[in-house]
Amino acid sequence: MAERSISRFDDPGAYEAGFGDFGVNLTITGPGEFEAELLRLKLDHLVIMRLRESLPRIACISLAADRVFLSFPVGRVSLECDGFAFQSDQIALHGPSQQMHQLSSGKCQWGLISLPVEQFEKSGAALTGQPILRPRSTRLLHPTGVDLALFRHLFQHACHLAAPANKLIEKPEVARALEQDMIHAVIHCLTGDGTENRSRTRSNHTALMTRFEAALRKSVDRKITLPDLCAEIGVAERTLRMCCHEFLGISPMRYLLLRRLNKARAALRRADASTASVASIAREHQFFELGRFAATYRAAFGETPLTTLQRKA
Repeated sequence: MAERSISRFDDPGAYEAGFGDFGVNLTITGPGEFEAELLRLKLDHLVIMRLRESLPRIACISLAADRVFLSFPVGRVSLECDGFAFQSDQIALHGPSQQMHQLSSGKCQWGLISLPVEQFEKSGAALTGQPILRPRSTRLLHPTGVDLALFRHLFQHACHLAAPANKLIEKPEVARALEQDMIHAVIHCLTGDGTENRSRTRSNHTALMTRFEAALRKSVDRKITLPDLCAEIGVAERTLRMCCHEFLGISPMRYLLLRRLNKARAALRRADASTASVASIAREHQFFELGRFAATYRAAFGETPLTTLQRKA
């Protein structure tokens, strides 16, 4: 039986948790009030998600080990994935256990579809007569106009069926037909006029960014310099700067600063204003000059740390 839900969030941490099995780290990069909506439709094999977000951000997403994923922009939005700027006629294919970095420069709406590896391989062989290989790194697809139009139509239809007031999806035959049509559309998009960057350089950069994220998780709550990070990762500073510019659009230390600011903001939102102080929370997140922290925080989020602390989460 199909399972569906629509969840709305005003807290980035709750939104991250809403992804379930995916590891998601959201780094907000611009001021404003955060709002997000997550629509999910789970069929026998397919999971279809539509995501809406109100603020610019960098998302580091660790994908499940037993599924293949497609991500794509919905509507005319500015979206990048692993250094590729999405065009309106493109879809990104991701393999199991991949980690991807996705950037938005403002409000965005995007889709994420996944299916088990076994079902992916079985369906690909059945429809094309030959196996479709799992990608080792993000692969950009360029489906034909007809294939892309059908894919978009079915995605929008799935989102319509997932609405709480729509009872059609509760009929098993409707859910089965939707899933079969959607899988066929996915395979046709894969076997259309697709291109893939197979260069060893891009694969190496993807692996380096995975190591960089692992090092950041250990370092975000302690004092660390760029040479320290590079030594831990085993890479030259110039290479790390180049990869971060390619995948994140900013320098490694700017990304670390934004990660710390986002963690401090989350702590301020959770804290009890009657007992907590901005100074203590700032120090916990490696900000030891309160005036500089307040100025940097306001530039990033459009309000002072005190305002965040005094607002009920």
